[in-house]
Amino acid sequence: MRGRRAVDLGTAVGVVRLPTPVIAASGTFGYGTELAGLVDLGAIGAISVKGLSLAPYAGKPPPRLVETAAGMLNAIGLQNIGVEAFLRERLPVLRAAGARVIANFWGDTPEEFAACAARLDGAPGIVALELNAASPNRPEWGGIPATDPAALASIVRAVRARVRAPLWVKLSPNVGDIAAAGRAAEAEGADALCAINTLRGLAVDLARGSPRLASGAGGLSGPAIKPVALAMVHALVRAVRVPVVGIGGIRSGEDALEFLACGARAVQVGTASFYDPRAPVRIAREMARWCRRRGIGSVAETIGMLGAGS
Repeated sequence: MRGRRAVDLGTAVGVVRLPTPVIAASGTFGYGTELAGLVDLGAIGAISVKGLSLAPYAGKPPPRLVETAAGMLNAIGLQNIGVEAFLRERLPVLRAAGARVIANFWGDTPEEFAACAARLDGAPGIVALELNAASPNRPEWGGIPATDPAALASIVRAVRARVRAPLWVKLSPNVGDIAAAGRAAEAEGADALCAINTLRGLAVDLARGSPRLASGAGGLSGPAIKPVALAMVHALVRAVRVPVVGIGGIRSGEDALEFLACGARAVQVGTASFYDPRAPVRIAREMARWCRRRGIGSVAETIGMLGAGS
């Protein structure tokens, strides 16, 4: 019977083929190497590593994480070891573990974005580059570049001129029209769009009369943002021709399938990994079980089920 057959979990985000649609999201899974003893890194669809910059960066002062009623706020501030240390120390370990690596990267100018991407381009084991101009925790930018289509376009243009690897662009939800930002990135050569990054939020310590995060506001993630993320992914899929990767509040296989129903080709799981490092593998298995119970032979059959007119 068809319902007893193994479900094909394979998907493709443009030219990037993945064994499952579930990716470990940047900033929530470290560099992957930290969790090698807890989860088979090769069993995850791909791992998007902590955002990399040309030089190491210490990030923001603690406290940098705080739980909220339906998720968490973070103000890590893009802390990372720098691109050279990553290429020298972490990427070989990831390759040996069979991981597919998405290199998330950032800079403070279009030229820095491009230089960092160029250093990562073509490195063995990296299947795609993920441009992050969407963090709400980089006040040095003077705003979030991904909320300004023209500013985002200038960054994507500079990076695209320097790299051949598939270029994914992560978008911000802190914007009135995410489709405009998506179209701007697509026009400058983005191969896929990732949505959404965290929503800007604040937690207050009443006893102290101060923000609970040392740097004030931070980025809200977790189940609270899933409805926002679904709406924005659905809008993006209708607005662009490049593939979309859905992100935001995914805790279960059904959560992930909702994003595929909206048209996403894959998903990224972030906050769930903090309490369950095996979440990317578990969620993929739950997706397969859901499909099997309904006689669906391939997870690809669920993509776009919601319909463009919904």
